[in-house]
Amino acid sequence: TLRQTLSKRGVRVITGLGKYFRQLDKNRNGFLSQTDFKEALKVFHLEMPEGDFESLWLILDDSKSDKVDYGDFTRAVFGEMNEYRKAFVRKAYMKLDFNKTGSVPMVDIRKCYCAK
Repeated sequence: TLRQTLSKRGVRVITGLGKYFRQLDKNRNGFLSQTDFKEALKVFHLEMPEGDFESLWLILDDSKSDKVDYGDFTRAVFGEMNEYRKAFVRKAYMKLDFNKTGSVPMVDIRKCYCAK
């Protein structure tokens, strides 16, 4: 299955696929067309027989809108974060959102985080 293939290939493929999805999503709405989704899988060597792809697409496009929410896709494949990781993310967010506004401007993130 796709989940087994992705788990064998590791975190680099998972994060790369997510980054690629965001690059394809030109209007930043969180959705990909069937063509874009299929192309992304091909780029990451996650191709599958057409019948399997059609079955996957029917599951992912449950609203029959001819687009798929790539956030839902990644959650379906990788699952939700465990409680330990969620607590860690909440703690980091609380540090970033020191004014308790519920959002964090990019300038504040740059002050606290270096991606190097």
